[in-house]
Amino acid sequence: MTTIINGNKIKDNYVHNLPVNHELSGYARRNRKSGNMAEIAFWLQIHKKSFHGIDFDRQKVIGNYIVDFYAKRLGLVVEIDGGSHNEKEDYDSLRDDFLEGLGLKVFHTTDYDVLQHVDLVLEDLRDFIVNHYEHEDNQ
Repeated sequence: MTTIINGNKIKDNYVHNLPVNHELSGYARRNRKSGNMAEIAFWLQIHKKSFHGIDFDRQKVIGNYIVDFYAKRLGLVVEIDGGSHNEKEDYDSLRDDFLEGLGLKVFHTTDYDVLQHVDLVLEDLRDFIVNHYEHEDNQ
């Protein structure tokens, strides 16, 4: 299946054999059930392939990390950063380096932006996907 966004054909970036720390699976499951307000608001906009037909998972375990959202076909991680991320810049940088080292792409937004301007966040995500996954046929 080909994804087309605003007339742009999007290339898949499925990353095979991602590492998984199975000890985090229960924690990720609990996170999916409890979720914070921004994650729930974002999920309501993208679940059931309602965002350009892209399938997202919530609270996906990759290596020793649990990412907020993951689009397998694109190898795309979406992170919604809250206030606590201000003190965790080093941790976030290490996590991003790890994920990108696997061939994944990471999109960041803030919980404030999701709660106050979700339409703009979705536009930014759409533009990020077009810019990072544009198929060669478009050029």
